[in-house]
Amino acid sequence: MTAQHEPAACALCRDAGGEVLYRNARLRVVLIDDVLYPGFCRVVWNDHVKEMTDLAPLDRSHAMTVVCKVETSLRHVLAPHKINLASLGNMTPHVHWHVIPRHEDDAHFPQPVWGQRQRITPAEALAARVALMPQLREAIAAQCATLAAGAEPA
Repeated sequence: MTAQHEPAACALCRDAGGEVLYRNARLRVVLIDDVLYPGFCRVVWNDHVKEMTDLAPLDRSHAMTVVCKVETSLRHVLAPHKINLASLGNMTPHVHWHVIPRHEDDAHFPQPVWGQRQRITPAEALAARVALMPQLREAIAAQCATLAAGAEPA
C-alpha cells in the first residue's frame, strides 16, 4: 500500500465523505454537501478495494443493488431529468459510485458535473431541491431497510 492508501492517510477511511444515510459492514451511502447538486450521493465500499472486479461477485451485486436503491430514491423524490452514475476512483483506493441527480437547469447540464459550467442554476430551483432533502433521506433509508431486514446477500 502506498502512503496515501494507508488507512490513517486515506480520506475515505478517516472521514465518511458526507452525511451517512445508510451503512452496513461492507459499504455506506453518503449525501454530499454540494450546493450546486442537492441530492448528490456516493455509495462507498468501506474497505480498500480499487476496482469493481476486485470484489467477490456477491459483493459486486450488493454494491450495485445499493446504487440502484439510491437511484430509485433520487428519481422518486427529486424527479431529475437524468441520473448520472460514475465510478472514477483515481485518487482513492475505495470502489465508490457517484449517483448524481441531473436537471436541465443545473450548472453543467448536459455536460458532466466536472465539466465546464454552462449556466447559473436558478436559486429558487436549488432551494426547492434542498427542501426535498428530508424526504430523500427517508426514501434512501426505506429503500435500504430491505437490506437490513435480511434481503442482503451474505
